[in-house]
Amino acid sequence: FGSSSAQDPALADAPFSPEASPFFNMGKLHTLSRGYRSGTRNKFSKYYRTKGMPGTSRYMATFKRGDYVDIVVDSSVQSGMPFSFYHGRTGIVFNVNRNALGVEVTKCIGNRQLRKRIHVNVAHLRKSRCNESFLKRVKDNDQKKRDAKLQGLIADVKRQPEGPKDMKIVKATEDDVVVLAPLPFIENHF
Repeated sequence: FGSSSAQDPALADAPFSPEASPFFNMGKLHTLSRGYRSGTRNKFSKYYRTKGMPGTSRYMATFKRGDYVDIVVDSSVQSGMPFSFYHGRTGIVFNVNRNALGVEVTKCIGNRQLRKRIHVNVAHLRKSRCNESFLKRVKDNDQKKRDAKLQGLIADVKRQPEGPKDMKIVKATEDDVVVLAPLPFIENHF
């Protein structure tokens, strides 16, 4: 900056202005890249000894409409890869194609929940275990109803809250009780 004023005596006494700077018209020197896979260095990385293409058993799983599936992106398969937002989310299958499944996922936008429908490659999906306990409970309740019907009773299959725990009485002798108290403060002036 000082060299230009040394060459031109007219600018020697002029105060510095940013417009006179050679860097003024260069604009933003770096841009914040926000590509389609930005911010996925850790999210899409694969664990130790799991790198490479998925095994054949991943493609052999059968899916039906109405099944719950977990979306877990496999970064070694780029075809049919969902956007990073859907990684780790659970949805319901609404369409079955040759290589892909249509999955309906809920997404919170503002103050409402939208049902987003996306098509995802089978390599990025696995069967969800989110409703296993529910299906087991339905099966058990149906068995209870059948057994009660044979006995001529009405089965109560409602879930009851656990409620408070039973009371307990703690008994101790005087010798067993230890009172915890801080030691008395003693001033030492040496």
